[in-house]
Amino acid sequence: MAESFTQEYAAMQRALRIAATPGVPLHPNPRVGCVLLSPDGDVVAEGYHRGAGSPHAEVDALTAAGDRARGTTAVVTLEPCDHTGRTGPCSRALVEAGVRRVVVAQHDPNPLAKGGIDTLLAAGIEVEAGLLEEDARALNQTWTFAHEHGRPFVTWKFATTLDGRSAAQDGTSRWVSSRPARHDTHVLRALCDTMLVGSGTIEVDDPQLTVRDEDDRPLPAQPLRVVMGERDLPVDKRVFDDQAKTLHLRTRDPAEALSTLYREHDRHHVFLEGGPTLAAAFVQDGLVDEVVAYVAPMLLGAGRSAVGDLGIGTIADALRLELVETTVVGEGPEANVRLLLHPIERKI
Repeated sequence: MAESFTQEYAAMQRALRIAATPGVPLHPNPRVGCVLLSPDGDVVAEGYHRGAGSPHAEVDALTAAGDRARGTTAVVTLEPCDHTGRTGPCSRALVEAGVRRVVVAQHDPNPLAKGGIDTLLAAGIEVEAGLLEEDARALNQTWTFAHEHGRPFVTWKFATTLDGRSAAQDGTSRWVSSRPARHDTHVLRALCDTMLVGSGTIEVDDPQLTVRDEDDRPLPAQPLRVVMGERDLPVDKRVFDDQAKTLHLRTRDPAEALSTLYREHDRHHVFLEGGPTLAAAFVQDGLVDEVVAYVAPMLLGAGRSAVGDLGIGTIADALRLELVETTVVGEGPEANVRLLLHPIERKI
């Protein structure tokens, strides 16, 4: 029994590694890996999901195994899906292949796809769930969060001087952050499926909101650009060019915007880059799950604050954050400090 557990544990570690194979898209589907073990604990085949429309991890492994799949144990990082979309249900594929046992790391939080475990049990297949569950959840952190909370995970990014200014008194803000910090921002943008700003930012700064490489060239895959606000905007603004898709959400309510992005557009990770007013609205509504702050070694003494009025009148009511990581980005005069912080009350 102990030997079997050790073999399945090692197989799950392997499944997690192949699920995270470089180049696998982070959105819209979860990253999933599967390893098939023989009754003696030998690896028969393995597979992983390569993105929307491609075979799921279980089917990829079953295809590689062929007739050898019968009688195996399938070790998979996510509960096999139980619905038909671009591909058929993995639960039925496992049953039809004659798999004897299935070991699952994480239950599927997606209401459209979950139920695979029940189907497997009904077919007489032995199922065990929860092996390395936290590792599996971390593998698809924002996807899991979105389905469990009914809204995308929100990363708020901003750049500030040492005295908390995002722009000078005359309104100029280019560049508070250094060139290395701006490139680092593009790396983080590429991890998200949505970039969100307010209509005021579009009018004042006219950002393009694309993900670009070190040579300032747009990458082939671009997040959805979202502008939030009720006012009409000039069609010649750069956010409306053909470099990426753009959605204008005519609302000032952060919760409504996030609900729309999740339910109507299947978005799981929002990169919030709006100005201080929009940032304050999200913070006040408790809708910021992660903060990335670039701190530049400069002082302005006056100018626009990095975040607007939060309605906090005394130090006892301060919103406190947990410092998770500190990184120096760039060198010499171009060095900025990147802070990664989480709200203390954050629940994932």
